[in-house]
Amino acid sequence: MPAIVIRGRNSDGKLPGGQVARGARLGLLSDKDVMDTPFSVISYTSQTIADQQAPTAADVIGNSPAVRVSVSPGGLLDAFYIRGFPVNEGNLGEFGFDGVYGVAPNYRVFADYLERVELVRGPTALLNGMAPNGGIGGSVNVVPKRAGSADVTQLGLEYGSPSQPGARVDLSRRFGEQREFGVRFNGSLRDGDTPVDKQTREAHVGALSLDYAGHQLRATLDLLSQHERFDAPSRPVFLGSATAVPAIPSAPDGTRNVTQSWEWSKVDDQSALLRAEYDLNDSVTMFANLGGARTEVDRLFGNPVLSNTAGDVTWTPARFKLDIHRATADAGARLNLRTGGVDHAISLQASQYRDRLSRGQANGTAVTSNLYEPVDRAGQAPADPSLAKISDSELSGIALSDTLSMLDRTLQLSLGARVQQVQSRNFNAAGAVSQDYDKRATTPFLGVVVKPLGATLSLYGNYIEGLSKGDSAPASAANAGEVLAPYKAKQYELGAKYQLGHVTTTVAAFQITKPSGMLNASNVYTADGEQRNRGIELEAFGELTPSVRLLSGLALLDAKITQSSTTAFVGKQPIGVPELQANLGAEWDTAWARGLTLTTQLAYAGKQYADGANLRSIPAWTRLDAGARWRTDLAGKATTLRANVRNLFNKDYWSGVSSFGGLAQGSPRTLQLSAVVDF
Repeated sequence: MPAIVIRGRNSDGKLPGGQVARGARLGLLSDKDVMDTPFSVISYTSQTIADQQAPTAADVIGNSPAVRVSVSPGGLLDAFYIRGFPVNEGNLGEFGFDGVYGVAPNYRVFADYLERVELVRGPTALLNGMAPNGGIGGSVNVVPKRAGSADVTQLGLEYGSPSQPGARVDLSRRFGEQREFGVRFNGSLRDGDTPVDKQTREAHVGALSLDYAGHQLRATLDLLSQHERFDAPSRPVFLGSATAVPAIPSAPDGTRNVTQSWEWSKVDDQSALLRAEYDLNDSVTMFANLGGARTEVDRLFGNPVLSNTAGDVTWTPARFKLDIHRATADAGARLNLRTGGVDHAISLQASQYRDRLSRGQANGTAVTSNLYEPVDRAGQAPADPSLAKISDSELSGIALSDTLSMLDRTLQLSLGARVQQVQSRNFNAAGAVSQDYDKRATTPFLGVVVKPLGATLSLYGNYIEGLSKGDSAPASAANAGEVLAPYKAKQYELGAKYQLGHVTTTVAAFQITKPSGMLNASNVYTADGEQRNRGIELEAFGELTPSVRLLSGLALLDAKITQSSTTAFVGKQPIGVPELQANLGAEWDTAWARGLTLTTQLAYAGKQYADGANLRSIPAWTRLDAGARWRTDLAGKATTLRANVRNLFNKDYWSGVSSFGGLAQGSPRTLQLSAVVDF
C-alpha cells in the first residue's frame, strides 16, 4: 500500500495530560503553536469535554479563570464575560465555527460534536473580523470532530438527575485508495426532567463532517442540526428601583423555579460550512470558505422583575418568535517566503458576513409570584405573532498580516491590519428604514514573541484592537441622529509561557479600554465614555506526575468606568465584573484501582455589582464539583464509565450578573452519569 501522508496542524496535537491542545486556529494568522502565539490562548480538547461531561462550549471555557457565565443554566442562551466584557448576550451569535462567524448555532453550542474549544482572550478584530454583537473581551472558536487516521465506532448512554436519560453515537471512517475521503457523524438525544422544579428539557443534535485530504487540495463540508426545547425555562431576575429593592435578596434554593409550568422555549439551528484550500506550490496556498446558518426561536415567557427584598416578582409573559439568517464568505492566500535571514508568513483575506433578524411579539397579561415560594398561575396563550424584519447588517473587510521569524524562530514579529466596513439597517413597525448605518474603521495589530531559552520559554507582547458598532445620538442631543464611527477597543498585553517538564504555566498582564457614547458638557453625543479593564491572569495545566493532572488558574481584575455622562458611575466597577476569579481543577489516577480516576474542581468568583452606581451587589461564591471515571474492558470492548457531581454541597447562590442587570441563579446539585463503549 502506498504511504499515506496527512498534513498535521499545530493545533491538532495535545500537551501533556491531554486536556489542552498544543495550539489553536487563529483566523487570519492560521494555525499556531501556543508557544509561537503572541496572545493569551488556550484550546480545550475533546478529552476534557468528555471527562467533564460538559454539555456546551460555554461549560468548557468555564475552565478558564478569565471567563464567567452570566446566565442561569436551563435558559435560552449561553452568555459570558471574558476579561470583564460581555460576549454572546445579543441575538447574533458570537461563537466562531472552524474560524469563521455566522455558522455556529446562535445561542448555545452543544459539545457533543466538538474536537476542541478554543479561547483567545482579548480583542480579535484582526484575526476574525468584527464580532456580530461587537464583543471585545475575547473570542471562542469551536472545531468540529472529523475523521482521523483510526476508525471510530462509539456508543454512549447518559443520565442526568433527577430524570434525564440520553444516548449518543460517534462514527468515523476513511475511504479511498489512500484514505483521502473522510466521514464522521455525531448524533445525540436527551429528554427528561432537570434538577429545577417543573423544568423539562429535550435536545437533539446531528453533525455530519465530510473531508477530502489530497496532495494539493484539502476540503471539508460540515452540516449541523441542533434542537432544544425547555418547559418552564430558567429566567434572569431583574432588579426594580433602588428605592423598592435597596439590596439584592439572598439567592433562593437552586431547585426553585419562578417560571410558570406553561411557559416554554424552543430553538432550532441548521448550519453548513464548506472550506477548501489548495497548494499552488510549496510556498503559496489559496483558501476559501462559504457557509451560513438559520436559527428559529419560538417561546412563551417573561422576565421577572423584583418588587421588594422579600422576593416578590412581576412579569408579563409574551409569545415571541425570531428568525435569524446568517451567511459568511471569505477567500485569500497564504504565502511563505524567505528574504535574507528572515522567514515571512504572509496572509491576505477578503471577508463578508451578513445577517437578517425578523421578529414577532404578542403580549399576555402580567403575573406575580415569589422567588422563595413560587405560585402557580392560570395558563396563558397569546396569539401566534407574525414576523417582521427588524434589522439586517453586513460586515465586510480586507486584512493583511505578516509574521517575520528570525534567529532560528527565537524572535517572531507579527504585523497586520484589517479594514472593516460596517453596514446596518434597522426597520420600524411599518417596514421602513428607521436607522441606516454605514461606517468604516481600520484596526492594526502588532505582536512579538521572544524565546530566550528555545522551545520551553516564550515571552510575548501585543497591541490589538476590537470593534463594535457606534451608537446614534439620542433625540435630546445637539447632534441628534448622528451616527458615531465604530468604537475601537484597544488592548496592550505582556505575558510569558513556560513549559517545565510536563506542566505549562502562563502569566498575562493586560489593559483593555473600550469607548462608549456619552453626552458632553456641550450636550453633544460623542464617543468619550470609557470602560478600562486591567488584569493579571495566571494558569497552570499539564501533568504534575504521571498520575496527577492540573487545570487551574487565577484572574485579578481592576475594572473601572473611567468616563461617563452619569457622574455617579465614574470610578465605579462595571456591572457583573468581580475583582477575583479562580479555578482549581485536579485529577488523580488512583494506585489502588486500575483505570480509576478521581477528579475535583473548585470555582470562585468575587463580589459583583448589579447596577452602575455600585449600590447593590451579589456576594462572592465558591462552588465545588467532583467526579470519577473508570476505564476498563467489558466483553473485550474499551469502556469508560463516568460520574460527575456539580455543586457537590448544593450551595444556593447568585452566580452572575449580565451587563444589562439580570441576576443568574446558580445550578443546584446535579449528578451526571455516562457509559461509553468503543467497538
